[in-house]
Amino acid sequence: MSTFVIAGLGNPGPTYQWTRHNAGFLFLDRLANLENLSISRKSFSGLAGEWTRKDDRLVLLKPQTFMNLSGRAVMQALQFYKLPLSNLIVVHDELDLAFGMVRFKQGGGHGGHNGLRSIKEQLGKDDFLRLRIGIGRPPHGDTINYVLGTIPPEQMELLPRVLDGALDMLEMMLDEGLPKAMSLFNNRNFLEG
Repeated sequence: MSTFVIAGLGNPGPTYQWTRHNAGFLFLDRLANLENLSISRKSFSGLAGEWTRKDDRLVLLKPQTFMNLSGRAVMQALQFYKLPLSNLIVVHDELDLAFGMVRFKQGGGHGGHNGLRSIKEQLGKDDFLRLRIGIGRPPHGDTINYVLGTIPPEQMELLPRVLDGALDMLEMMLDEGLPKAMSLFNNRNFLEG
């Protein structure tokens, strides 16, 4: 049985609940809802839950430290389960992908994302797997207000379709491996068809 930590990034509290920056939290909430799981155990500076799926034990983690300290929670979980970086999947919002797009990416820089920056600082490396949920870029370049802005109603309506697509990708990766999941899903827009 393999154990993975799936860390969904976001900011705690009702103020941030429906913001673009909370795509990682929203993904885990959707997964928990569909699989009838609870992510409410206080541990690893966050809220945690577990999903046993086929031969995998998936530790679902929502850091409660605010985005720029997410690495602390991720580090605690990896150390507790004695897991290598290869067993970490970070789910986060991605400015460089249009809304509707979700992509796997192995390693790479943080691209200005404070959650990813914090994880890299804590772990000393950044070659972990990311599941990037596209939020698109703002028309006028003010990214801070944009990522912390509430998801507009027309996108909220479509969000479950995007998150379900992301979950399909995660399951494909666990069952068939990363290359297959990337080749099948990385260029797909979940809002089309």
